[in-house]
Amino acid sequence: MAQNQSASELAPPHVRVATYNVSLYGKRAGEITERLADSSDEQAKRIASIVQTVRPDILLVNELDFQNDALPAKRLATNYFAVGQPNADASGMLQPITYPYLYSAASNTGLDSGTDLNQDGKLGTGNDAWGYGVYPGQYAMTVFSRFPIDDDSIRTFQTLRWASMPGALQPIDPSTQSSYYENETWNRLRLSSKNHIDVPIHIGQQVLHVLASHPTPPVFDGPEDRNGARNHDEIAFWNHYLSDAAAKQQWIVDDEGNTGGLAPDASFVVMGDLNADPDDGDGRRAAIRQLIEHPRVNDVRPRVDDQDAAKRRARYRGTGDVRTKTADFGRGGGMRVDYVLPSSNLDVTDSGVFWPASDQPESRWVGASDHRMVWIDVKPEG
Repeated sequence: MAQNQSASELAPPHVRVATYNVSLYGKRAGEITERLADSSDEQAKRIASIVQTVRPDILLVNELDFQNDALPAKRLATNYFAVGQPNADASGMLQPITYPYLYSAASNTGLDSGTDLNQDGKLGTGNDAWGYGVYPGQYAMTVFSRFPIDDDSIRTFQTLRWASMPGALQPIDPSTQSSYYENETWNRLRLSSKNHIDVPIHIGQQVLHVLASHPTPPVFDGPEDRNGARNHDEIAFWNHYLSDAAAKQQWIVDDEGNTGGLAPDASFVVMGDLNADPDDGDGRRAAIRQLIEHPRVNDVRPRVDDQDAAKRRARYRGTGDVRTKTADFGRGGGMRVDYVLPSSNLDVTDSGVFWPASDQPESRWVGASDHRMVWIDVKPEG
């Protein structure tokens, strides 16, 4: 899915990198592909309007269906991103944006495990898939890029076993103080509810690693907190992947059998809907706090403009900074769950969260999803 382009081309003055959970999923396989077959889908048009307004050079989209031919992603790029949408005030058209390169990642969602994972006495339900989903490929993710993707160097961790992680939080049934899962099941479970991917992108002479994932929400379970434990460990994977000893960690095995984490001098962004707020919510916060405080990570804390956040601050019931919130799940003020975390060796020049105030015409677009786009600008090398 890449076109020929020399990695030696001059890098632009800055590169905008963004993540956006677009909530573009259906009730059955193929529904999203059908909806995106032309340029008339209202949700996709609002999504495209935001993309054409923020104009990221590299964009991670969460919750976009996966197919082996990447057709949902290709249609979103061709029929929506590359088609000018009306300005919010209807004064003209937004500038189309094209992404010559994309990588649509396979997902554990909807892939049946053959086991009654949620112990409800039924088999073959969405809760019995390796990652929750009512059909294969639901809630998957795609990286769109204006710069060449090094397809041959992409690493994925779709099949990595949860039990292989050092210190894995094995869910415990509090009524019996024993493992919620039988040993045979526990040793088969996959860590990633969707996938963990390392996508190298060439920007001039520099390689930027997009480290993307979408951990399961830490809710929708029982007293054993199996989703809370999995969310924690899906995030903790990146802490291991970036550690000083990453290269020696033989348990980090990608889907091609290669071991170890990211090189210590590599530039990267950890991106995605991580379903964890370091200050608020029901999740186990240790892993996300460790990630944003990691010595290789620069948490620039993208914010909504103060004026835009003022109305939400008035009803905010959380403990964190309402300006950093990125999603609205009906809680007062929102939650910070969407991240673009650059490596500390990158020069970040700007950042933000696209969350227009309710009296701005652009606010009608954000109803496309309960998440908001988060972006940073980085100054590439040479």
